[in-house]
Amino acid sequence: MGLIYLDSCLIIYAVEDDSARGDMVRQKMADGGASAGVVSPLVTMECLVGPLKNEDLVLHDQYVRALALFARAPLGEEQFMRAAMLRARHGLKAMDALHLAAAQMFGCKALWTGDARLAAAAPGFALNVLA
Repeated sequence: MGLIYLDSCLIIYAVEDDSARGDMVRQKMADGGASAGVVSPLVTMECLVGPLKNEDLVLHDQYVRALALFARAPLGEEQFMRAAMLRARHGLKAMDALHLAAAQMFGCKALWTGDARLAAAAPGFALNVLA
């Protein structure tokens, strides 16, 4: 099984969402994403902002434990250069371009997201698993 980069929104749904959407994300991750899951420091940052803003240390600690389950894709100058190319070519937002660059350059087989625009920029690689 190849590595699957997990977009921040999916981690947030898996940790916080008790609705059918959260259940679906957790099931998809259990079926094929979590054991080979990859995140970047950008995912960590995006996931921790809400709990820190709300001073919710319990939720913060849940994220820290959840994120520890995944491999880490680096974000260095090479990824930022690739992200610039992706932004210029596809009109992506900076954060989305960085997610895509990290996934591509770490050798992931896919990037799972809930973002249709990101999926459209990399068809067959970035997959909107919520669609």
